[in-house]
Amino acid sequence: MSATSGTAAAEQEQTGAARGPDGVEPPVLEVRDLEVSFPGGRGNAGVTAVRGVSYEVRRGEILGIVGESGSGKSVSSLAAIGLLPDYAQVKGSIRLHGEELLGLDDRTMARKRGHAISMVFQDPLSGLTPVYTVGDQVAEAVRVHNPQISRAAAHKRAVELLTLVGIPDAERRQRSFPHEFSGGMRQRVMIAIAIANDPDVIICDEPTTALDVTIQAQILEVLKAAQRETGAAIVMITHDLGVVAGLVDRVQVMYAGRLVETGTVDDVYYRTRMPYTMGLLGSVPRLDQDEKSPLIPIKGNPPSLTDMPPGCPFAPRCPIAVEACDAGEPPLEQVGGEGHRAACIRAGEIESNSWTAHDVYPVSEIAHDPVSQVPREDRGTVLRVEGLAKHHPLMRGALFKRRVGTVYAVDGLSFDIREGETLGLVGESGCGKSSTLMEILSLDKPQQGTVEVLGKESGRLSNRERFDVRRDVQVVFQDPMSSLDPRMRVFEIIAEPLRTHGYAKDRIRSRVLELMELVGLDGSAVTRSPAEFSGGQRQRIGIARALALEPKLLVLDEPVSALDVSIQAGVINLLEELKARLGLSYLFVAHDLSVVRHIADRVAVMYLGKIVEIGDVQSIYRRPTHPYTKALLSAIPLPDPEKERRREHIVLQGDLPNPADPPSGCRFRTRCQKFAVLSEDDRSACREREPELRHRVEGAADQAAACHYADTEGSR
Repeated sequence: MSATSGTAAAEQEQTGAARGPDGVEPPVLEVRDLEVSFPGGRGNAGVTAVRGVSYEVRRGEILGIVGESGSGKSVSSLAAIGLLPDYAQVKGSIRLHGEELLGLDDRTMARKRGHAISMVFQDPLSGLTPVYTVGDQVAEAVRVHNPQISRAAAHKRAVELLTLVGIPDAERRQRSFPHEFSGGMRQRVMIAIAIANDPDVIICDEPTTALDVTIQAQILEVLKAAQRETGAAIVMITHDLGVVAGLVDRVQVMYAGRLVETGTVDDVYYRTRMPYTMGLLGSVPRLDQDEKSPLIPIKGNPPSLTDMPPGCPFAPRCPIAVEACDAGEPPLEQVGGEGHRAACIRAGEIESNSWTAHDVYPVSEIAHDPVSQVPREDRGTVLRVEGLAKHHPLMRGALFKRRVGTVYAVDGLSFDIREGETLGLVGESGCGKSSTLMEILSLDKPQQGTVEVLGKESGRLSNRERFDVRRDVQVVFQDPMSSLDPRMRVFEIIAEPLRTHGYAKDRIRSRVLELMELVGLDGSAVTRSPAEFSGGQRQRIGIARALALEPKLLVLDEPVSALDVSIQAGVINLLEELKARLGLSYLFVAHDLSVVRHIADRVAVMYLGKIVEIGDVQSIYRRPTHPYTKALLSAIPLPDPEKERRREHIVLQGDLPNPADPPSGCRFRTRCQKFAVLSEDDRSACREREPELRHRVEGAADQAAACHYADTEGSR
């Protein structure tokens, strides 16, 4: 063999693929006509969760798979890596480097998993063993496929991998257990395990869903670095269309177990031919739109896979469905450039008429609340918080406990909410948002500071006054399933606060039906239990219950974070409609700044128990002055491939500091991108003096930031 051919053979062995006769590298992973079904129990029909899915991915390519919950995304990925339960029935073909994987026994597949193909799961805590250190678990992944490597060499490799994925002080932290890491750090460990043996394919199943946006940005950078290091093909499964826009090369949209549109990311985003894809893109709140407009909700719910409708499965929810849509399920056909295909009989009309999402999904404008036209200073104050603090003692000892520190959950918050106004309270997990809500809702005297609700100070209320105030302040929680009693019918759930406050029986019934109509639900459904509703419908029931007593202030704790984006849009539109119609005020807590941009009038940004920037929405989003606010906004991905590719993201280093031991001076300085470029003299102010919340920008009287070197006109 010549030296040249030997080099080529070695290169082929290294890349795992030889180029075909046309010079195009063959797919690393090729899935054809994949069908996955699960048998039914006790005479019930089985469920076909994946129906005829085909795709391929080449080395160095990133394929995005998107769709609502239950569309079959995760099941198809688990089939590819051979992790479905034994009772699952899998048909079709799954080839890795041309080798058929279906039919291989567990022992053979185990040799491939983690070596040739690996996976990053959605929940890293359940993916890691709690009783082994993270270093041992990474080293185990190395030795399982390379038994000739010594334990010492495997641990050395583990430290290298943990350093590669951005674990600080990896030599020391590799001795930590998973529970000692934050969610983002645990996900980094999962990525380190996934790339430990330089796999050819990495499947990422919603790897950033449960993470803060700043940590999400870090993880996406780690994935890009991992791909550069290994050259692997990546299959990214997610519901976040912003993540897909800036990361992937090709997109596949799934609905009811099958592909309904596929193509390059530009084709799918800019030349959409499937109404479902249009609805998904139109339902996403966007940071790059100055004018607020109603989001596009996709009405209804995905079909039951045990009772599929005739014809196109999306037809019952499609606003442009015609009679022919019920005749048969449309095939996935080419609709534009090479590789762009859609499963819709009206795809040609969409192209020829240049229909946009708003053409397909006409949404009426939301009327403005008359109160919003009144200047802010002339409106009454619904909620006033001054110097609010909540400190938790940090105790140690089993029998004889002693105080060893203090957790500064909330440390000197001040803000107010006026009539007809929405204040968005944003920040990473652990910044004190939920603690702030609990202090407000308890109506007890706070440890420090004051809380005034409708002019009445908490802690100085009689029992009767507290009872009356609770009528005017209601809350909607994050998880609608856990906040609704599963043993009660919907009628009883909504009627309970009415009975508590002495409403007459005949008035209760009419009021419950009135509320169901108000939140867009059928009144006949009040006899059903919460389990019989979708997530979005359950959240509407929670809103109906909160509105039962005609409150003046609604506290919303992450009300849409647990919902699919298409369902989320309907709930956001509903909240805006109710605010305009009923003159409500909202305290809206969220970590998604794009949602807050859409619904809020003012924004308060929290970090480690303090507000670091506050002001009206336009000022905060157009000209943020605090480095933390800039980083938060930078980390929000845009569902626009061209814009997302051009953006420069500010990726914060590390995680939120321990609230029991906050940094001296400015609490953000340990992660601050501006602090890193300051001179040593300027840094001393950040280390020694805590910045005050002060108005910084000329012409923006409602904007204030707590930073010694905030970006302002004429500032340094």
